[in-house]
Amino acid sequence: MNEFSTASLFIALGLLILLSGFFSGSETALMTLNRYRLKSLADKGHKGATLAIKLLTRPDRLLGLILLGNNIVNIFAATLATIIALRLYGEIGLAIAPVVLAFIILVFAEVTPKTLAAIKPEALAFPSAFVYSIIATPLYPFVWLVNIFSNAILRLIGIHPDRETRQELSADELRAVVVEAEQFMPQAHSDMLLGILDLERVSVEDIMIPRNEITGIDLNDDWNDIVHQITHSQRTRVPVFHDSIDNTIGVLHLRKVLNLFARDELNMKTLKNLIVPAYFIPAGTSLTRQLLNFQDNRRRSGLVVDEYGSIQGLVTLEDILEEIVGQFTTDSPTRNLGIHKQDNNSYLIDGNTHIRDINRALNWSLPVDGPKTLNGLILEHMEIIPQTGTSLMVGDYTIEITRSTNNAVQTARVQHNDVHTGSSNGNGNNDSVNT
Repeated sequence: MNEFSTASLFIALGLLILLSGFFSGSETALMTLNRYRLKSLADKGHKGATLAIKLLTRPDRLLGLILLGNNIVNIFAATLATIIALRLYGEIGLAIAPVVLAFIILVFAEVTPKTLAAIKPEALAFPSAFVYSIIATPLYPFVWLVNIFSNAILRLIGIHPDRETRQELSADELRAVVVEAEQFMPQAHSDMLLGILDLERVSVEDIMIPRNEITGIDLNDDWNDIVHQITHSQRTRVPVFHDSIDNTIGVLHLRKVLNLFARDELNMKTLKNLIVPAYFIPAGTSLTRQLLNFQDNRRRSGLVVDEYGSIQGLVTLEDILEEIVGQFTTDSPTRNLGIHKQDNNSYLIDGNTHIRDINRALNWSLPVDGPKTLNGLILEHMEIIPQTGTSLMVGDYTIEITRSTNNAVQTARVQHNDVHTGSSNGNGNNDSVNT
């Protein structure tokens, strides 16, 4: 090294530090690339993305290549720094060189390039992919030798780097991706995607029309009553039964019935000929599963039954689709749900309104892990049928019973408090106060 001047050694040291920064930064850049954006760019013909995907299919080889180059560069840099220190300061320079070089490498070859790579990974990853694709072939024997030993150690703990591993997103991770991408898509599209992801969390019980609200045709009724029900029904498919909904014999498509009615051919016999067998859905079925079941069975509605076979409610295909795209009606969505805004920023809500619908319409967070309706939530907390005028706190919400009967809460006034002032006991229930 005596034939090289100190200035040339400084230049060589600077170049080695830059190379070290390149290896460190490119490692971070390649490992932090968004794999799904990378695949999208590769499908569009982006050469850098294609090379990056090829390199990342075997991360053990890529890391071996990067670390081999980085360590060689750092070793040479340490050697040059030692020679320079000896020339400038003599033997005391041997103590100075490691400290100064460590600081320089840490700042200029580690922290700075890695931070830059983490912020702008594609800017460094794609050019470095070209470089690594070129030097991978001549350095492969050395990388192979290093990987032989490192992979052997990994296999001892049950890891096989040579087997391709696929990164799969869970539903929660995919939801986070959609939320982060909201700024790049219309709000309606984002809401629909989130609605699809939420279908697995929601069961048919959460959206069904409860048993007491099902309107059907009782064949034991007077014929004039049956005709009146057919001509005034708001649904196109209604259950048909004898005396009780539990004795359902099938479902009637009212459009077909009205065609007969218009031709004056409707009678009890022709009516019964149009009845199709009822389709039953086990309670607890997720909306994702039920959507597929509707498709497989070519059905648009079904009756929800519990473990004893008793009918609990009615679910239609439209109800599930509304979970994805929102309500199809053009009227006020809160009014359709039985939610009426009051002058004091409170809401008068029907007791049979689903809690999920309340939360979604008002952007609230009433608990949904127990009862499905507002009436059920109140009864769970009160553990009695409350009288009109009774108030209670549920989390940050004040609920006042405005109308109740002997067996249910009909309507309640609910107000969201900005500051939680209620106190709850250990099981999450809050004390009620008669007013």
